[in-house]
Amino acid sequence: MISDLISLFLIALGLSADCFAVALSSGISTKSQSWMKALRVALSFGLFQALMPTIGWFVGRTVIDFISGFDHWIAFALLGFVGGRMIFESFHESEEENNSRDISRGWTLIVMSLATSIDALAVGLSLAFMDVSVALAAPVIGIVAFGITLLGFQTGKRAGKLMGKRAEIIGGVILIGIAIRILLSHIL
Repeated sequence: MISDLISLFLIALGLSADCFAVALSSGISTKSQSWMKALRVALSFGLFQALMPTIGWFVGRTVIDFISGFDHWIAFALLGFVGGRMIFESFHESEEENNSRDISRGWTLIVMSLATSIDALAVGLSLAFMDVSVALAAPVIGIVAFGITLLGFQTGKRAGKLMGKRAEIIGGVILIGIAIRILLSHIL
């Protein structure tokens, strides 16, 4: 039982790596940071990370086989789009618009939450094959993702203060880097 919990925790940490990186880049690029914004992002990431393995658990083999052939392209496109938009907006927004934009709401948050949790869908299916309880796995994965996301946000917030006005470019580059890493890990 203990080794199963340790394995589950390690799986949750692995799935949370993208959450950390996205939260880090968001923390870097957001000028007006608050705990409420960080909590919204962490809650959304944690919820998606818990929901996707649950869906994977219930969906079944045929849909997963269909998705697994191009899930990396979906994650690549979503993260690449958000990262590219961050870079574009860093050159085309006034300082006032940049400070008033809230990345912890709306479509940007949903897209980032979905993109960081696509791998958890396949993990849910594999957990079903390993006879692991999704009732235990999903909350552990969600809670770990929540905590790791808060850590990423706080780390990014501190780094953003040090980097100044163009920190959003770095955040966008990080997201594009994650997108490329996801794509290459499935192609190579």
